[in-house]
Amino acid sequence: MRKWLLLLSVIILALLTACGSESNEKDTESDDGDGESGSDRSVTIEDANGKQTIEGTPEDIVVLEWYNAEQLLSLGIQPAGVPNIDGFNNWMNIEEELTDSVEDAGTRQEPNLEAISRMDPDLIIAAQFRHGDILDRLKDIAPVVTFAPYSEEGSSDLYKELMNEFKTIAKITDKKQEAEQAITDLNDFYDEQKARLEDAGVKSKNYIATMAFSSQNSPVLRLYSDNSYPAAVMENLGFENAYHTDEPEQYGFTEVGLETLQKFQEENIHFFSVVQEDDNIFENQLKGNKVWENLSFVKEGNTHYLPGDTPVIGGVSSAKALTKQIVDTMVNE
Repeated sequence: MRKWLLLLSVIILALLTACGSESNEKDTESDDGDGESGSDRSVTIEDANGKQTIEGTPEDIVVLEWYNAEQLLSLGIQPAGVPNIDGFNNWMNIEEELTDSVEDAGTRQEPNLEAISRMDPDLIIAAQFRHGDILDRLKDIAPVVTFAPYSEEGSSDLYKELMNEFKTIAKITDKKQEAEQAITDLNDFYDEQKARLEDAGVKSKNYIATMAFSSQNSPVLRLYSDNSYPAAVMENLGFENAYHTDEPEQYGFTEVGLETLQKFQEENIHFFSVVQEDDNIFENQLKGNKVWENLSFVKEGNTHYLPGDTPVIGGVSSAKALTKQIVDTMVNE
């Protein structure tokens, strides 16, 4: 009898040990299929150079483009380094701000590799069109994720491309839920701002949108095409672009002169322009210009000017800032 009791105890102990081992194995498996498990977390993403696996969760991230810095900030992450911080602050008027801990990484065109190396980053986020020639040198410093928004595929819909970059960065940094919530909040914000326009009695939704500046003292207008980031924001507000191109513009705009605007003489068309305070072509070169003053939207008072630091590229925060400037300009005039 004692032998049977001893044998039974051994069997029970073996079963408990096996169950415990199986439980421990399950505890170390990934919940989302990305191989995530504490310090052993890894994710596989696809960037401009194909699939790659990022080990761990990067915390110290150097970004070499302003819009990627904005995307990190939208996720509640302060970059370790950003190129031309003063330029970022002057051109990217978003709710979130860079803290004093963020270090300068040179310029977007020529990153300071020595400075970046001293930052000892866990990850570098680069742009193929600017940094393709130095990727190997960047990879000597840290793992590199490279995006290509101005590739043929990316340029076909720049808003979608940049939002996909935002989602990829969220996956890398273990912020997928935050990204999903941010996009949901943005869509709700679009609806709220559309309601503001309706309450203000804005009926006509045809528009053209530009960024205006001078070159050699001559006015230049970047006319935004349908594939651009601003055009997508306008579409989400219920507007319809009057400017169309046969093929998507690589950077989302065409640089034109004043004469091109004479093609847009429909009634009740709205003209939007981002313009620098210290380079205001409408107050300088075009003031008193008969061609400008005889344009239908000028005579009808349908011109709307956005501050020079209004972002026209980025992720969620840029879209919110651009939306608010558009609606505020129309409602408060």
